[in-house]
Amino acid sequence: MPPLVTRTWGDGPPLVLLHGFTQTAAAWGPFGQLLGCHRTIVAVDLPGHGGSASIAADLEETADRVLELFDDEPFDLLGYSLGGRVALTLALTRPGRLSSLILVGSTAGIQDPVEAADRRRRDEALATLIEAEDDVPAFVERWLAQELFADLGTKEAELDARLANTAAGLADSLRRSGAGTQVPRWDQLAGLTIPTLVIAGEDDQKYSALGRRMVDLLPDGRLVLIAGAGHACHLTRPSDTAAVVEGWLG
Repeated sequence: MPPLVTRTWGDGPPLVLLHGFTQTAAAWGPFGQLLGCHRTIVAVDLPGHGGSASIAADLEETADRVLELFDDEPFDLLGYSLGGRVALTLALTRPGRLSSLILVGSTAGIQDPVEAADRRRRDEALATLIEAEDDVPAFVERWLAQELFADLGTKEAELDARLANTAAGLADSLRRSGAGTQVPRWDQLAGLTIPTLVIAGEDDQKYSALGRRMVDLLPDGRLVLIAGAGHACHLTRPSDTAAVVEGWLG
């Protein structure tokens, strides 16, 4: 199977970026460019997305595929939303491979099995619809119309990158790596000893609460809420979010 496709820019110690659902390695916008001022950015196209659209993998398989891109030297990893699920899975199941972890708009999983099963059913229905319509622009428009992205403008959404995806790839990503597929990791957080930064938009009440809960369980965790931002805080407040990441890594 081919390796995951990556994009690299910047200069300095490596920082690996894992994007959210419907995005690609090209969708980090000004936030990614700012981080590249002091870091060599390795942005990954996750399975089902961008240049990795034909690659099928669940969260644990994706964690392994990410690790295959690097040697044994520990590296810093940042994941947003879907990418955060991958990043946390990697950190907890492949100990010793990361030097630090940054989670943006992320969670340790859905604990209620009934709720998780319902989420999987809804994602399956959505995947089936994506395949039947085979219209990525229409789907992306509906996806971004969710309240979760209410503060995300057209330019900030990095639409060109999202529209490079395929219906088949997005459908497969939902089925294999959707929120309902994530193994709940809450009881494992106390064993995650690497420094962990958790970021959420202050206006994103759901993920702000999840972030607080994660940090309360992490031995070396810090929570930062980005003022005036929703779920995609790194896209709507790139300078503020990049400054938090750079300051913490420094």
